Amino acid sequence: MISTSTVLTPLGQLALFADDHALFSICFPGTRKRQRPPARLAGDDHPLLCQAKAQLEEYFQGKRKTFDLLLCPQGTAFQQAVWTIIEQIPFGQTRTYGEIATLLGNNNKARAVGGAANKNPLPIVIPCHRVIGSSGSLTGFAGGLTIKRYLLNLEQRVAGQQ
Repeated sequence: MISTSTVLTPLGQLALFADDHALFSICFPGTRKRQRPPARLAGDDHPLLCQAKAQLEEYFQGKRKTFDLLLCPQGTAFQQAVWTIIEQIPFGQTRTYGEIATLLGNNNKARAVGGAANKNPLPIVIPCHRVIGSSGSLTGFAGGLTIKRYLLNLEQRVAGQQ
């Protein structure tokens, strides 16, 4: 059974989706409906969704740097490999698409890394906003560059307070 809930953040209302086992999707405000999984049940009392909402609220309050949630992002083997590396980027830091491609063993796959990051179904939790262009520029982000900039600034501000 797929359950859904929302959490109000400084970015607007995020839609969260989970099944009985794991969180599998977070959608930014304005995400086209066709990209949203079909929800069958409101999940305001769903334990995984409650936990995800609480952790996202803590993140936006600057009280959480890592997430401890059961996740099940759906994607190809390559996408999964990219997302695993992205999950390891420390809070407040960035990596380039090229650096991730090199970690995957093929520095010519920077564009493919960008495509995989764009398909990340769990933004913020799998912090694809921490992936930037080789020149240090903010490039492509499924939530838009304004949101990417906000998330990076939030993390730099919080990291600077420590």
